[in-house]
Amino acid sequence: MSSPLRRRAALVAGHLAGEATRRLGRGGGTALPGLVAGSLAPDLVENLASLPGHGLVTVTGTNGKTTTTHLLAEIARAAGMRPLTNRSGSNLERGLVTAYVDAAGADGAVSGAEDALGVLEVDEAVLPTVFVRLKPRAAVFLNLFRDQLDRYGEIDSVADGWARAIESAQPPPTLVLNADDPSVALLAERATGRVITFGIDDTTVALKAAEQASDARFCICGHRFTHDHIFVSHVGHWRCTACGRSRPTPDVAATRVHLDADGSDIEVRAGDEIATLRVPTAGLYSVTNVVAAIAAGLALDVPLATSVAAVSAAGPAFGRQERFAIEGRQVRVWLAKNPAGLNEIARALTAADRDLYLLAILNDGIQDGKDVSWIYDADIEHLAGRIAALTCSGARAEELALRFAIAGVQGVGGVEATTVTPHLHAALNDAIWRVPEGGTLDVVATYTAMIEVRGMLAERAGVAAYWEQAR
Repeated sequence: MSSPLRRRAALVAGHLAGEATRRLGRGGGTALPGLVAGSLAPDLVENLASLPGHGLVTVTGTNGKTTTTHLLAEIARAAGMRPLTNRSGSNLERGLVTAYVDAAGADGAVSGAEDALGVLEVDEAVLPTVFVRLKPRAAVFLNLFRDQLDRYGEIDSVADGWARAIESAQPPPTLVLNADDPSVALLAERATGRVITFGIDDTTVALKAAEQASDARFCICGHRFTHDHIFVSHVGHWRCTACGRSRPTPDVAATRVHLDADGSDIEVRAGDEIATLRVPTAGLYSVTNVVAAIAAGLALDVPLATSVAAVSAAGPAFGRQERFAIEGRQVRVWLAKNPAGLNEIARALTAADRDLYLLAILNDGIQDGKDVSWIYDADIEHLAGRIAALTCSGARAEELALRFAIAGVQGVGGVEATTVTPHLHAALNDAIWRVPEGGTLDVVATYTAMIEVRGMLAERAGVAAYWEQAR
């Protein structure tokens, strides 16, 4: 174990590394501070686990981690706790340590730790290596989709890692599980502590036909799942006719959902209580994130009314449907990283009663996934006939433009449909120029592209960088 003096020195060194990164204009230092500090004191994760007076909650899954973590942090704040969180979405071990560095400040000391609640987004593949060390009070599992096969492998191997981590955790955490995803819901069989489930009961928002991006097809007994209703990919109301396993009745459920282009009006049931609220971000997946955060609040004994008020007032998370006002236009940023997520974005976009102006950016960096063939598994054909102008950019701009062409995306109203501009700065200018004044540009980007374009947008809109905004 590192000595207290060594840990303090490591935190100070991490803070200095982050400041240097920011001064050099290389972003907010989401990973380097943790890398530096962790190399000097390798047990900082264990120390972080014991720091918050109210314990620690982990949030993991393929999609929705950053938004759910953001919402849960707002719930914690509304309940009188001070969230200690990795709000930028840096979720590898170095990102967790960076959250510790940020909480510690310039002198390496952490003030107000007794009032803190750790709310940490954790990468789905990293979770098994840190779960036991973090000793979470509660653990939220959102979903499991095929994502970056060159890095993660198949979803069965990820689910097995989660199950082994759950079985090894002492004391056992409260598990907050998505009842609609069988890969997640069946983790309850490995639980030795309390389990709280969440899901969507309103079947009017189910898909009329199954998507091609269906990832969890087989029950753990080996037989194929049957779905009575599907919300996205394999997520929905499921059952196995061979062994009898089926979707559990959620403890927290969206019982009524009305989707529109900018958000959703929903009714939530938690036990015997019912509340209504406005979800301020679009898409059915946003509803799932809200219900997951409310369920996590229940695991922390936060009253339903407090959680509902907090999530209703929360703005979008970093790079997840954030809006920027630029030159008389609105620019909205969406993160797309796998077929299921891109399908949900397409579904949300087509809910708008207007022509769409789109900047689509595809990179193939390590954080994006080197294999970009996943774009062919997404059902972007739903966007055909809806896009007035499309600009494709990024390292794989030409392949992305080809995918849209195969999907039948053509201009409407006599507007030339597609331009291919790999250089992002020029592409952003081109895309904004194409939008009529007062209109909206939707930017759909993979992870590294989102980080880059968000920085450009924040600068042009006069918005402070996220690390300079109030925590």
